Amino acid sequence: MKRTDKESFVVRFTDRVRESPVFYLTDFSGLNVKAMTRLRRELRSVGAEYMVVKNRLVVRVLQELDLDHEELTSQLKGPTGVIVVDDEPVGPAKTLVDFAKQNGDRPVFKVGLLDEKVVAAAQFERLSKLPPREQLLAELAGALEAPMAMFAAALEAKVQETAGLLDALREKKATE
Repeated sequence: MKRTDKESFVVRFTDRVRESPVFYLTDFSGLNVKAMTRLRRELRSVGAEYMVVKNRLVVRVLQELDLDHEELTSQLKGPTGVIVVDDEPVGPAKTLVDFAKQNGDRPVFKVGLLDEKVVAAAQFERLSKLPPREQLLAELAGALEAPMAMFAAALEAKVQETAGLLDALREKKATE
């Protein structure tokens, strides 16, 4: 890659990482071109992008963004693939884990960054087992629905009781 190409790539890559709340570093050694193409396609379908980047360029970008944590830079050895996530981190994590199961445990997750916090391999494994965001929101809505329905029923009962008391008072006043 020519120097000008590297500089423009670093600018684009820096912007991409800056805009993304999540990125993961992987070791892709052992994957052929066909498998890498399939992985890129699968990740793209869940809102992520897979890029092969030279380690020193990743270090440069991390330093420029003040994200050069020791846990990250120490993992930048050997072939490194970067997964930059557009939105939610669970879909790409699940996709990577499922893909690795089908391809001899390749690529291997090294480390990640989620909202400027380092994600270790154990945390990544737990993250990949979470249900999708939509399902979590549906479960939360379901959990909130029952107490709210009971509260609404209690309020309705009090309104009915008050209406009954007012009717009784009106009838009593009318007979007097």
